[in-house]
Amino acid sequence: MQIGVALPTMARGYTRATTLDWCLGIDSGPFSSISCGERITFHNQEMLVTNAAAAALTENVRVFVNLIVLPTHPIPVIAKQIATLDVLCDGRLTVGVGIGGREHDYLAAGASMERRHQRLDDGVAQLRALWAGEPAFEGADPLGPPVVQAGGPPLLAGAMGPKALARAAKWADGISGFSIDANAEGMAMAAAAAKQAWLTEGRSEAPHIVSGCFYSLGVEDSQATLGGFTYDYLEIFGREFAQAMSDDAPVWNPDRLLLALDDAESAGVDEFILVPGTVDPRCLEATIELVANR
Repeated sequence: MQIGVALPTMARGYTRATTLDWCLGIDSGPFSSISCGERITFHNQEMLVTNAAAAALTENVRVFVNLIVLPTHPIPVIAKQIATLDVLCDGRLTVGVGIGGREHDYLAAGASMERRHQRLDDGVAQLRALWAGEPAFEGADPLGPPVVQAGGPPLLAGAMGPKALARAAKWADGISGFSIDANAEGMAMAAAAAKQAWLTEGRSEAPHIVSGCFYSLGVEDSQATLGGFTYDYLEIFGREFAQAMSDDAPVWNPDRLLLALDDAESAGVDEFILVPGTVDPRCLEATIELVANR
């Protein structure tokens, strides 16, 4: 199983130095990818700009855009941004797309949540058409720059549930999931459901299965750090829910992180993304040591 690390853009205190230190550390470590995710109405760094910095600062790991809430964006603009990222990282790009779960982001973007599942499907088809050289509208020049990877970068769907997986199986290269509490049974069920959806659709290749979890390592009071981060991130869904999840956030020491990785691998996950709850570089240093010696 491959192991990737997300930039800690969702943690408080993120600076330019954080980008430099974490990009260089992740790229030199035993990891498969570097990533960050999208939120609009939050304190985090903007996702595509940050991934562009990661593309320029790294040479070895894949750059994983995880993930774009596609129905909130103009597709030709996103197609051009993704193509540019593919050039910047010389074809090391993977892109996650989904419908998201936060109404505030749709409102901030001036986008409707209506028909968002269909708009996701249509948006993916339009992305691939634009990367193949079709114009954005009749009479327009083809959109550039040309993508490095033939047909465009791999697209992973942020899909859960049978209907969403069935739709994703028609166009996605895999699934980008997440398990806040690194639940072994939940990860196994999600992986099995995705593989079954691919079989039902008649796909000859298996889906690339990605999961991940929040974690903290190598810092004082690591459990409290992780709990505070988890609450901060999830508060938009209600304080009671955020408190319950932060109280139970389990991955805050080496033994628990190793267990989460073992559980994910046993569940059939192909790549597990570690999402840090702190910007402290000691967290990355401890992660490099743990994964290298696993």
